[in-house]
Amino acid sequence: MGTEKLSTPRFDLPEVDAFTRPYWDAAAQARLLIRRCGACGSAHHYPREFCPRCWSEDVSWEEASGDATLYTWSVVHRNDLPPFGSRVPYVAAVVDLAEGPRMMTEVVDCEEGALRIGMPLRVTFREASEGVAVALFRPVDAVDTGACA
Repeated sequence: MGTEKLSTPRFDLPEVDAFTRPYWDAAAQARLLIRRCGACGSAHHYPREFCPRCWSEDVSWEEASGDATLYTWSVVHRNDLPPFGSRVPYVAAVVDLAEGPRMMTEVVDCEEGALRIGMPLRVTFREASEGVAVALFRPVDAVDTGACA
C-alpha cells in the first residue's frame, strides 16, 4: 500500500475562477480593484457579477484609490487554522473604502492601542503564495513615516 501525503489546507488563499481572476491578478500587482455599476453608479466589494443595490448586470472593474478609514476591528489572539496561528495576535478589521464599499481585511503596522474608528488607512499587499497577494491596510502615518501614530 502506498501512502498519500496530505497537505495542510490553507484558509487564507482564494479560489480563483474566471470571474475573480482580474481581481487577483491586479492584487498580485499591488492594485486593488472594486466593481462599479453602470446603471446606478454604486461601487461594491466583494466582487459580484451583478450590482447588490439595483441588481443590474452592467458592472465593471475599477481600480480603487487604496484609501480607506477604519470602521471596526477585533484583535485575534487565537486562531488554530493555518497559517493564522503563526500570525497571532493580528487585527481583523472592516474598512470603509474611499469609493464607498466596506471591506473585510487586516490592519498591519499599528499597535492595538493606537487603533481608532475613522483612522485613515492605505492599502498594502501581502504575498500569500506565489502569484497570490491579499489586500491589507496600514495607517497612513505608518505609510508616511514607517510608524503608527
